[in-house]
Amino acid sequence: MKKNGVLKSKNLKMFFGLFILIFLSPSTIHAQKKKMNILFISVDDMNNDLGVYGHSLVKSPSIDRLASKGMTFEKAYCQMPWCSPSRSSLLTGLRPNKTKVMDLQYHFRQELPDIVTLPQLFKNNGYHVARVGKIYHYGNPGDIGTNSLDDRVSWSVRINPAGLDKTSLEPDVTNYTPQNKGLGASMAYYSDSKGTDQEHTDGKVADEAIRLLKENKNKPFFIAAGFYRPHTPWIAPKKYFDLYNPADITLPVLSEKIQTLYPTHALGSTKPFPNFGLTNKQALECKLAYYAAISFVDSQIGRLLDALEKEGLSNNTIVVFWSDHGYHLGEHGLWFKQSLFEESAKVPMIISVPGIQNQGQYCRKTVELVDIYPTLADLAGLKAPENLDGTSLVSLLKNPKTDWDRPAYTQINRGDVPGHSVRTHLWRYTEWGFGTEGTELYNEETDPKELHNLASDLRYTKVVEQMKQLLMKIHSPGSIPKGKADADAKNRFSE
Repeated sequence: MKKNGVLKSKNLKMFFGLFILIFLSPSTIHAQKKKMNILFISVDDMNNDLGVYGHSLVKSPSIDRLASKGMTFEKAYCQMPWCSPSRSSLLTGLRPNKTKVMDLQYHFRQELPDIVTLPQLFKNNGYHVARVGKIYHYGNPGDIGTNSLDDRVSWSVRINPAGLDKTSLEPDVTNYTPQNKGLGASMAYYSDSKGTDQEHTDGKVADEAIRLLKENKNKPFFIAAGFYRPHTPWIAPKKYFDLYNPADITLPVLSEKIQTLYPTHALGSTKPFPNFGLTNKQALECKLAYYAAISFVDSQIGRLLDALEKEGLSNNTIVVFWSDHGYHLGEHGLWFKQSLFEESAKVPMIISVPGIQNQGQYCRKTVELVDIYPTLADLAGLKAPENLDGTSLVSLLKNPKTDWDRPAYTQINRGDVPGHSVRTHLWRYTEWGFGTEGTELYNEETDPKELHNLASDLRYTKVVEQMKQLLMKIHSPGSIPKGKADADAKNRFSE
């Protein structure tokens, strides 16, 4: 009898173990009686120079900590490397060709008045939906404190904090290139020796997001924390600048013939070239300031993660971390975004799901920001709109090595010349003006810095044709609305 009792006990433990394993898998999260919360964290202009992505210098302990509990996507790409078009695509689940957002002025509601956005979907399903800081696009810093056209539809609560960096420091920073008035404060930085983290805007974003977490911890929520850094100008408390030794900062080595190695539109209208005429010393200081801004915003993200744990929300909150696009720091002689090179198109993206078995793992499949919408809807058990361009990543969250052959598409305009790029696991292929203004092909395994354009090499004719066919599935002549991206130098450095 005792033996049977032991056997029953073991069977009972096995049953409950199996129940927990199945119950907490991502595909069945929505089956739980208590809805899963969403903490939606965005950063502005952050590239993949982070510890979790293998960078040996940048200090990002909080983002690395989030990655240790979630899935890090090594090959995640934006749909357009410019703030408003990228954010519009992510939040609608549609590519720029459908949103028609190709610049900083046009709003997708003009074309799609009845569209249900990602936060709106959760709002319509009983979630407390709140935004702090920048999620949709608006001018930075000119329009800080205002609401975007879509705010009233997408969010129940909208909070727009402004710290001393926006109200007093940004207007006073000195530009390294005052002779080029189109640059504004783009290449400026400021090491604040007096202000505290919580006096800066991103510190206030963290404060307000933490308050919302506390006030709404007993109800299902979708809380978005939109941080402004490391967007220019690079302003942060001095202690974050002190994390870096200037002697450790280096710049990419550029070929003297670099401007002859690529189609004209690949490098855009960057003048003076390279590095806008900065001296090496100035460029190195700017790069250090960018890293300081990353570490500053990383610290604020850490405060959010601490609050989740303190409030007992870690086991019931999905955390999504993303940047709207990548960022050049001298690669190809470029700075900022709006290129179709890897540094501009690729973004950091981490998704942490409570109960997932693959915590701390990497997914090396090619994914897109437009995939976030269907993924969160899938995890929460909500019915997403049928016309979304992305695909749920739940299968990859469960098994990062599962079969997956979807490429990633990124686009940008050079005035009236469209640029389109498709990225597979091995190749990047880019066309300017549908090939009439130049093409590019890079082997991302042997040439990850994209220094050797193979598009005209006859040995790769078949690869070019295959990649062209992939590109044509999404981008074909006549399907691309015109935009104002890169019409002049000023656009390149704005939001």
